[in-house]
Amino acid sequence: MAERSARWRAAYGAGTGHLLVLLPGFAIAGWVALRLAGEADRGRMLLWFLGAVVAHDLILFPGYAAVDRVLRRLSVRPVLLNHVRVPALASALLFLVYLPGILGLGGATYQSATGRQQVPLLGHWLALSASFFLLSAAGYGLRRVRTGRPRPSPDDGTRQQGSGSRGGRAGGGPDQAGSGRPRRQ
Repeated sequence: MAERSARWRAAYGAGTGHLLVLLPGFAIAGWVALRLAGEADRGRMLLWFLGAVVAHDLILFPGYAAVDRVLRRLSVRPVLLNHVRVPALASALLFLVYLPGILGLGGATYQSATGRQQVPLLGHWLALSASFFLLSAAGYGLRRVRTGRPRPSPDDGTRQQGSGSRGGRAGGGPDQAGSGRPRRQ
C-alpha cells in the first residue's frame, strides 16, 4: 500500500487529497464555462479574465511580494505583519471586486442591467478598509495586552545580575543571570 502511494505521489506530484480537492474545483469551473458558452458577451468575459490573469501575474504579484518583503525586513514580529496583511488583503479584494463602482465606471451598463442608478462606492470602500485596519489594530492591541509585553533577553543587559526575581539563584549560579531559566548547552 505504501509503495503504491509512493508511486502515485511520484507520478502525480502530490497526494490523493490534492486531487480530491481539485476535482470539485474543476467540476465547478466546467459548469461555469458551459453556462458562459451561451452568453453573448463571452468574448468580453474571456478577455477580462485573461487580462486579470496577466495583470495579477505580471504586475500585482511582484508588487505585493515586494511590499511584503519590505514589511518583513522592517517588522521583527510576524504577528504584527499578519495584522497588516489580512486587512490589506480584504481591502484589495473588495477593491478588485467593486472596481467599476469604486472608480465610478460603467454607470450605463449597471443601469441597463439592473434598472437602478449606480451608487458611488468610493466612500463605502474607504470606510470598510479603515474598519478592517482598525479591527485588526484592536485585535493586535488585545493580543499584546493578553500576552504581556515581551521580556528582554538576558543577553541585552537590561536584567540585573543575580536578582533572583524569578526563582533563580543569586549570583548567577547554574541559571542564566538569575532569570530562573536553565542554561542551554
